[in-house]
Amino acid sequence: MTENFQAITQFIVEIEKLKNVERKIKPVGFTRYENSAEHSWQIALLALTLLPYAAQNPDPLTVVTMLLLHDIVEIDTGDKFAYDANHDDYENELVSAQRIFAILPTEQATSFLKLWIEFEQAQTPEAQFSKAIDRLMPVIQNLHNGCQSWIDHNVSVSQILLKNASIEKANPQLWQWIKQQVIDAGVRVGLRL
Repeated sequence: MTENFQAITQFIVEIEKLKNVERKIKPVGFTRYENSAEHSWQIALLALTLLPYAAQNPDPLTVVTMLLLHDIVEIDTGDKFAYDANHDDYENELVSAQRIFAILPTEQATSFLKLWIEFEQAQTPEAQFSKAIDRLMPVIQNLHNGCQSWIDHNVSVSQILLKNASIEKANPQLWQWIKQQVIDAGVRVGLRL
């Protein structure tokens, strides 16, 4: 039992490093960039608030766990900007997930790795909802911070809509509303269509 506590403590200390992974977006009202730990915490709360409106009926604990785990791999791989051509780096991220989760006791390590893979594959209602929430949060931030990261990286409205269309799986009405918000904001700040 003591060795399990030691392993869990080591894991928690290891994931402290996520607080130092800088993302490409600034929190609303701040001049600094957010870190991946802040992102994970905030999307877990966003998911809880939107779960009653989910198109499917995802399990809340699974969704929140996925969202808290999904970016842990960035400790090794760093954050990738969603609109970069090389955004998807599954093989390197899988190696990182295996390394980091292996710190935990075997049963937890296996469970967390399975959930991380499920999130990446986005085949279950929980993973689809979680992926949509992960996409939604930066859209919300951009809509409320003058489209900062979209402007900084010359992202077009069509790129934004294409990249975030998975939000429709979480809730089609939410997607229609967000889509219109993106179009309106893009016109307002002069983003390419």
